Amino acid sequence: QVDEDYIQDKFNLTGLNEQVPHYRQALDMILDLEPDEELEDNPNQSDLIEQAAEMLYGLIHARYILTNRGIAQMPWGWLWVGSGRVWVAPGGVWPRLGGRGWGVGGRGRCPRHAHSRAPPAGLSDIPGEAMVKLYCPKCMDVYTPKSSRHHHTDGAYFGTGFPHMLFMVHPEYRPKRPANQFVPR
Repeated sequence: QVDEDYIQDKFNLTGLNEQVPHYRQALDMILDLEPDEELEDNPNQSDLIEQAAEMLYGLIHARYILTNRGIAQMPWGWLWVGSGRVWVAPGGVWPRLGGRGWGVGGRGRCPRHAHSRAPPAGLSDIPGEAMVKLYCPKCMDVYTPKSSRHHHTDGAYFGTGFPHMLFMVHPEYRPKRPANQFVPR
């Protein structure tokens, strides 16, 4: 989850008012401030504000996870399983952004045999352009998550730079490149 202090710092939200419709009301909803009386009287407007708040929170999340504090709060870790490192995420993450995490129960795994788990990545920083993908740090490629639950999570909510920033801050997490390059048959 994004720290409320981060959301309240206007510098961190620079430019989002131009990307998100109903920005002010959406921000108020995220911060649990009292809604306008007009909003309570108009259920159609309320739905629009809720959608805008989801988009705004996702875009804030994409920025937050690029900060030291955000990376430190991401519930990721390496475990040794069998003969190799496996990328795992404990449960209970991102309640608005896709459920329990990316590494548990077969989600978030590179489809190539014996490769590590893969952190989420967006192909675009613009909402609505592409759903979230998984970045395999071993083969340096992106894949569509197997779980259909993640097929509805916007990739912009993780941004295009998260895996790269993660491995820049924690180079020890990047697996060694294989000696042989994968060649499809």
